[in-house]
Amino acid sequence: MSNVINEKSEVLMHFDLKLEDGSAADSTRVHNKPAKLVMGDGSLTSNFEACLLGLKEGDKKAFTLSADDAFGQPNPDNIHHMDRTRFDSDTPLEAGTIIAFSQPDGSQVPGIIRACEGDSVTVDFNHPLAGQTVIFDVEILSVSN
Repeated sequence: MSNVINEKSEVLMHFDLKLEDGSAADSTRVHNKPAKLVMGDGSLTSNFEACLLGLKEGDKKAFTLSADDAFGQPNPDNIHHMDRTRFDSDTPLEAGTIIAFSQPDGSQVPGIIRACEGDSVTVDFNHPLAGQTVIFDVEILSVSN
């Protein structure tokens, strides 16, 4: 009998993350590299993990998650206006460009350029899928408990 996903399972799965209009946001199938996760390790939000509980090897299922249950709503406090001088001259400062910003601890956080006006660059640090309803389409390849 195959294992059922619980709060401590190690799961190997393929997933597609799509927007309501059907456009792809992310997929492990593109490069045929399944995602491996340990339930509760923080790599998925608790709402995404809740969708997986009770599934077993071979199961395929799609879940629709509202913005609040997926990546949250955009937070106006995560939109920053920065001086153009903070960017390298070879950095393309065009709306839609995603740039990795270094944090004091050495980690990186992505920011999306929303606008450039004069010496001011507007950078949005909200998750790119914030405010979006998403469809989480999974195929469970293996489960170990």
